[in-house]
Amino acid sequence: MSSTLFRTKKVEQSISDTEEPEHALKKSLSALDLTVFGVGVIIGTGIFVLTGKVAKENAGPAVSLGFVVAGIACGLAALCYAEFASTVPVAGSAYTFSYASLGELPAWIIGWDLVLEFALGTAVVAVGWAGYIRSLMDNAGWHMPANLGGRDGASGFGFDILAAALVLVLTAILVVGMKLSARVTTVVVAIKVTVVMIVIIAGAFFINGDNYKPFIPTAQPQTAGSSLQSPLVQLMFGYAPTNFGVMGIFTAASVVFFAFIGFDVVATAAEETKNPQRDMPRGILGSLVICTTLYVLVSIVVTGMQKYSELSIDAPLADAFKATGHPWYAGVISFGAAVGLTTVCLILLLGQTRVFFAMSRDGLLPRFFSVVHPKFKTPYRPTILLGVIIAILAGFTSLSALAELVNIGTLFAFVVVALGVIILRRTRPDLHRAFRTPLVPLVPILSVLASLWLMLNLPAETWVRFAIWMVIGFVIYFAYGRSHSRLGRGEKEE
Repeated sequence: MSSTLFRTKKVEQSISDTEEPEHALKKSLSALDLTVFGVGVIIGTGIFVLTGKVAKENAGPAVSLGFVVAGIACGLAALCYAEFASTVPVAGSAYTFSYASLGELPAWIIGWDLVLEFALGTAVVAVGWAGYIRSLMDNAGWHMPANLGGRDGASGFGFDILAAALVLVLTAILVVGMKLSARVTTVVVAIKVTVVMIVIIAGAFFINGDNYKPFIPTAQPQTAGSSLQSPLVQLMFGYAPTNFGVMGIFTAASVVFFAFIGFDVVATAAEETKNPQRDMPRGILGSLVICTTLYVLVSIVVTGMQKYSELSIDAPLADAFKATGHPWYAGVISFGAAVGLTTVCLILLLGQTRVFFAMSRDGLLPRFFSVVHPKFKTPYRPTILLGVIIAILAGFTSLSALAELVNIGTLFAFVVVALGVIILRRTRPDLHRAFRTPLVPLVPILSVLASLWLMLNLPAETWVRFAIWMVIGFVIYFAYGRSHSRLGRGEKEE
């Protein structure tokens, strides 16, 4: 039993599967495309909202150091992803990496988890985007019927037509081809980064040095909670995170970490990259460096414009400009946030379809979904299926319910990938590695420890939801995936 559950798929076989005409994706992406994808998915509303919230509640002006700490934690994981993505340039990201190193059952677990994470993440972003668009429409005097504006605030039937429409349009773009997706993303990311730079440069002129005093406010220990809404580490050890002070920087890091989530989606496009051995490390690490720099600069500006204790939680950047007598920038920030969410939604949807496609090609899900479009060479069947499901989910679910999703799956993937690097170094030292994670096993071990610490800081109820989804996944694997696995049935390349 255990030998079949942990059977690994050779890297050579994974690469060979990508050459089957009916199941081969078109290679069209460059290092620039990958970097744009990374920046496009990482920079969302977090840069406009999270910076002020964490400064006010957790770290004060030292929130910039919190972003640095979170960036380092992500950087450790990114180094592991870069080695895997350049060594195993196959769609599926952490799922494919796990199959090559840890075995079939761990690969299924992580793939199943990523499918949920990307699906709900896409729906969350789509609903958030629709909210910004309705706000901009209201400012222009255009008002949508209440029952087409989503479940929140609707009496009786409520459907978020804008959120559903966005998902369907992006689904069509993904079906037509990756290069079109890359071009659309490049234009939108350029607009988004321009807005962020305007905020940074303009805000720099309104900085008051006194607002940085004290840079690290006096520590305020918190009382440990005992409910499911409390972090798991509190329930297990009675430890309560400290706000402000030096430890408050690490508390801030565990919160702002989620503003970085998304760079791992770049790895799902490895199979569609022209030169993955060279370009995957550049795309993954390059996008992370760019976004960390922008996050740090924005946090320095916002805490310099307004005293951290006076920052608003809902729209800190926009309100900081209003406080300095420049409300015009608030509209620019709202526009940038709305535009930015478009690419976040597109790339999350891209990541999910590639994981689903890879699992289908291996037989763990029906092979019907691993046939690519004869003209566009894209996995159009899972893209259309998942696009429609997510559009319905985004249309009928309230933002308050969707927003409860915390990306525990991404942290779990980080742990699996880091362990996979150590294992594959031992089991397959002969593999050519265009990029090698430095200081193995130290860097992967540090990545595992950082990810586990952040996971322990998630609410206990998040762990409960995670466990329920995993149980469902186990049932599907043993009922279908294990018996239909191509690796298990000993199928050879046709």
